[in-house]
Amino acid sequence: MENLFATLQTSSTGLSVQEVQKRQQEKGKNLLPKPKRITLFQIIIHQFTNPLIYVLIAAGIISAVVGEFLDAGFIFAVLSINAMIGTYQEWKAEQNAAALQEFMKVQATVKRKEGVVKIDAEDVVVGDIVLLESGVKVSADVQLIQTNELTIEEAILTGESTAVHKNEAVLATENLPLAERVNMAYAGTTVTSGRGTGVVVAIATDTEIGKIADTLNKTAATQMPLVVRMEVFTKWISLVTLLICAIIGVIGWSNGIPLFTIFLFVIALAVSAIPEGLPIAMTVALSVGTLRMAKKNVIVRKLNAVEGLGSCTMIATDKTGTLTADQQTVSKIVLATGEQMIIEGQGYNGEGNVAFPPNDELVNRAKNLFKNAVFCNEATLVLKNNTWTHHGDAVDVALLAAAYKAELPPDKVRQEVEILMEIPFESARKYAASFYKYKNSSDILVAVKGATEEILKKCIDIDHAKIDKSVEQLTKEGFRVIAVAQGNIGTENKEVLDQNQIKDLTLLGLVALIDPIRPEVQEAIKKCHEAGIKVAMITGDHPQTAFAIAKQIGIAKTDDQIITGKVLSSYTDSQSFQQAIKDKTVFARVSPHQKQEIVKALQGLGHFVAVTGDGVNDAPALRTANIGVAMGYGTDIAKDTAAIIITDNNFASIAYGIEAGRLIYSNLRKVIYLLISTGFAELFIVVLALLFGQPLPFTAIQLLWLNLVTNGIQDIGLAFESQEHELMKEPPRSPKEPIFNAIMIESVFLSGLFMSVIVFVVWYYLLNVMQWSKFDARNTCLLLMVVLQNLHVLNCRSEKQSVFKIPFFGNLFLLGGVIAAQSIHILAMHIPFLAKILQLHPVDLQTWLMTVSIAFILLIIMEFYKFVRFGLGFPKQN
Repeated sequence: MENLFATLQTSSTGLSVQEVQKRQQEKGKNLLPKPKRITLFQIIIHQFTNPLIYVLIAAGIISAVVGEFLDAGFIFAVLSINAMIGTYQEWKAEQNAAALQEFMKVQATVKRKEGVVKIDAEDVVVGDIVLLESGVKVSADVQLIQTNELTIEEAILTGESTAVHKNEAVLATENLPLAERVNMAYAGTTVTSGRGTGVVVAIATDTEIGKIADTLNKTAATQMPLVVRMEVFTKWISLVTLLICAIIGVIGWSNGIPLFTIFLFVIALAVSAIPEGLPIAMTVALSVGTLRMAKKNVIVRKLNAVEGLGSCTMIATDKTGTLTADQQTVSKIVLATGEQMIIEGQGYNGEGNVAFPPNDELVNRAKNLFKNAVFCNEATLVLKNNTWTHHGDAVDVALLAAAYKAELPPDKVRQEVEILMEIPFESARKYAASFYKYKNSSDILVAVKGATEEILKKCIDIDHAKIDKSVEQLTKEGFRVIAVAQGNIGTENKEVLDQNQIKDLTLLGLVALIDPIRPEVQEAIKKCHEAGIKVAMITGDHPQTAFAIAKQIGIAKTDDQIITGKVLSSYTDSQSFQQAIKDKTVFARVSPHQKQEIVKALQGLGHFVAVTGDGVNDAPALRTANIGVAMGYGTDIAKDTAAIIITDNNFASIAYGIEAGRLIYSNLRKVIYLLISTGFAELFIVVLALLFGQPLPFTAIQLLWLNLVTNGIQDIGLAFESQEHELMKEPPRSPKEPIFNAIMIESVFLSGLFMSVIVFVVWYYLLNVMQWSKFDARNTCLLLMVVLQNLHVLNCRSEKQSVFKIPFFGNLFLLGGVIAAQSIHILAMHIPFLAKILQLHPVDLQTWLMTVSIAFILLIIMEFYKFVRFGLGFPKQN
């Protein structure tokens, strides 16, 4: 202790005011660094720094120039909506650093030369003597010099679900994991019980929480897979469309079409062919997905993350509360004589029962064990208004729940005795004890529970080999094992009671506790494996405990799939680190920094990684991951950093999110398929007309109308498509796979080609064979193009499956959009004002039926393509 005081230039009486002021001037306040925050104006401007947005702005301006104010208004409405949504999301994400600051906005009680004072945490300096008590938040990293039954909740830093018992012992080595540094109290953690005194050894960014804050500020967020693909796709499609339009313009001008006429036509053609409906269709598809996911306890903070979760190849998950219920449960007891009894039910409640043997003597021994566990117990567990409420240490609460199941209500059991003295659990002792006597007896008894190795030292007449074997077996099964014993101190006239009298005990038995696995987790992990997604567990637990649970739920099969934080720390370069974790699925006793390094290494191995977390310690890993998934009970910083929040803290909800993400991506492809194929068809119709020396089949205004009345209405309906087949039976997409893959290219080219050929053949026939006027022929061809796109939407419902295999009324939004598009066009033919602008006139029923019949050719052709390419109705891999 004296060496510590000398190093920090302080003493047991604390620092003087003058010394505190001097240190604050030298080192600054005890505050985390505030990252440079971007302004709201910068966030708004950022929403428009995207190639597709540039094209849309140009398209809007061009539409206004050519007099299509309705289309221009639609385009700018899309831009405004997207900008507002994006601005809100980015502004919300910027709150991350502010959430970290909240952990430091606390007060501290310190001992100074002038006496004990309470100050703001930001005024704490290195060398201050800090006083800790139950309920306070630790304001800086503190080395303890005195403790009294001190326990601290460190889950935000270490991930450990139970409070850590602290003491002032000198550690044998300096390189221990945070969870094992029992003589340290860290900033941001909370004292759950007891008292302590310590010396501040680090403040601000030098603290463990400060290092995390600094890492978080320096870590750039990883782009979602959808964003990456969409950026590449939009650049490509915009360039191709503009190039084709330029070629058409040159050909048209060389064929004698007036320069201004062809210029306006090419502009209109570009506006029509470029899929300006794609951003809003993408937003709608993502929004529909988020609503579906919200019903399954998956809240999406960033819309793009929905698809990103669906494309992940690796899930790195926490154990406590995600794979398990986060409720310690007594599952077995092993009597001192070796008999085992199973205890059914789980969680902090009395629902369940004990499988007592048909032997009165063994039943009495078991009940005596439960009673002593109740006598030596500081927790409460009661049923009020049909709701179980509890308070106290998790193990104590679990023991009370077991007593209820044994039909020994704790309140009634405690009424049988008088508690004379209690010795609370302390990590140095590793046991707790309670001296008591029955009200009808003068004998003083003692109930003791705690670590088996400590209890056995105080017991007599036991078979150590037999007990050790039982403990070893239970530990391998993933149980946490404690022992319960009883002693007889003698009569009431005994001298003062203390721990020295805890000896010559009778072992009552072993209690096996476990944080039970969520019942749906095993099936969810199996589902992920079937989908080609690897699942890994990252935990602060003991390796044996972690492996036992991982093996039970299917994450690991052999112990060579485990690796510990201590082993990981021996790898100094990224390549060796990656090789070390390549085949590992259980990471035990890892530090927060190592969790982030594991994520980076998995990404380096080619994975798109989804990571779960709940504490401040998880924030860097959540930010680094492709998809950060926060638990509902977690800290604000974890939730603000993550892209997705699981409100029920359940791994099964993550599995559902993956399935929903795949569905959303599938629907986005359908929207793209429709928009690009119809745009290509419009371009190629014009190319065919120019190549064969025919007049342009549409006017500029008709092209804009076609774009608005079909794609502007129908494409949104595809976002509401339901699952067409077992998406979770398919392997993950390659992270490098472009949206425009081989299947998409084939489908777009064939459908676009045949749409354009069908319309051009009719256009040529009406002009040259039937000798119709251009006005009448354009009127009919425009109607035919609308009908073709109406039917093509049905074809776009699946890239692989037959139209006739998909329930016709399975998507009422889509059917409504088809009917609306057709009805609006027919209505425009009959409204004089619109008919004049669009150069339309009504057609008779026979002509309408003829266009529908001709349009069915496209459906037949695409059905034949699916049959040849995939096998009708039976999807195959690409």
